[in-house]
Amino acid sequence: MRLATYFPALVASALAVEPFWNEPDTGLETFLRSTNWTENSLPALKEMRAIPDFDFAARHFLEDQKYSFYRTAAAGEWSYRNNLEVWSKVKFRMRMLSDVTKVNETMATTILGYNFSAPIFIAPAARGGYGDPERAEINFMEAAASENILYTTALYASKTIEELGAAKSNNTLNGPQVTFQQIYTNANFSVTWDAIARAEKTGAKAIIWTIDAPAGSTRHRAARYDTTNSNSVTSALTWDIYDQMKNRTSLPIIPKGITTVEDALIAIEKGVPAIYISNHGARQLDHSPSPLEIAYEIHRNAPDVFSKVDVLADSGVRYGTDVLKLLALGVKAVGMGRPFMYANCYGLAGVEKAIQIMKTEISHDAAQAGIHDIQKIPSSVLNMRALEDGVFIMEKPGQY
Repeated sequence: MRLATYFPALVASALAVEPFWNEPDTGLETFLRSTNWTENSLPALKEMRAIPDFDFAARHFLEDQKYSFYRTAAAGEWSYRNNLEVWSKVKFRMRMLSDVTKVNETMATTILGYNFSAPIFIAPAARGGYGDPERAEINFMEAAASENILYTTALYASKTIEELGAAKSNNTLNGPQVTFQQIYTNANFSVTWDAIARAEKTGAKAIIWTIDAPAGSTRHRAARYDTTNSNSVTSALTWDIYDQMKNRTSLPIIPKGITTVEDALIAIEKGVPAIYISNHGARQLDHSPSPLEIAYEIHRNAPDVFSKVDVLADSGVRYGTDVLKLLALGVKAVGMGRPFMYANCYGLAGVEKAIQIMKTEISHDAAQAGIHDIQKIPSSVLNMRALEDGVFIMEKPGQY
């Protein structure tokens, strides 16, 4: 075969093998053709049957600049793609003839000792006003309260720390609403100390410290609209800052952006109450690992991390099965950012429905896998062999 003929055919074949759909085909677009839906408008909320449907809706409804800010990822966006596709590499080992009739009663969990109705939470994400200009993140606060899940408010939210604090409910199933506050640190520490003080004053129960933003990141999609990163100031992020923060607040400080077992172990040495594994929705560094790969690396090398501290995770989660896989590896609760920003195009009702979709999927999928207790999922429910070749293995497990 001549090379000129063979090479294009090889490329076409490779592309055909691994096409990428930002939103998997849930049948939504085909269905909408039979309705009065028109481009650049929101489909009816009742037609949102899956989390990816909200992405489809937002993509058609939001202005290009606003959607691009939510959707953007680092550089060639290969990590973004991996975040969405890696889940299929880990298959379930379903166990049959197991009584799963009460699995829904095992959804409730605790994070740092606080009670929530499900092992999912609203992850910190900036500029909620793009979806709902008037209410912005107020919808997240109210939806989290009504569904009794955790909301981790973002430092660069459209609403201020005080506005979000004022929107907290005093009448959730477990009393006053529990929220955590996310912060960045940069060269001007007075800004950081002020943000922490404001969070304390408004009743935040923990600080989520984003550690994976030491500088601006390469985001071509958003840059086309001159949309800057939420935090683009180069800063010397070190564990010394953690020590300084501990002297400034009595609140628990959770480092967000752990991507290796080494950093997880150092964090535990430092006495953190919890760690948060994340690649920032693939927005910081391309070719960074997904939360599934990070969780597996820790599980493979230092599994006791999960028993020593609460482990949170986010990035690329779209289905109940994604949540179950992380829980089976030892993660305590799983966050979602973009999906709730997209759902916010529908306001409070959209955010509430997104939470309800995830709760239903987690319960149903657990039952299908033969899981009878969501809080005690054995890792044996997963076939993780496909991750083995790519995971980092320590010479001496648990040592760095």
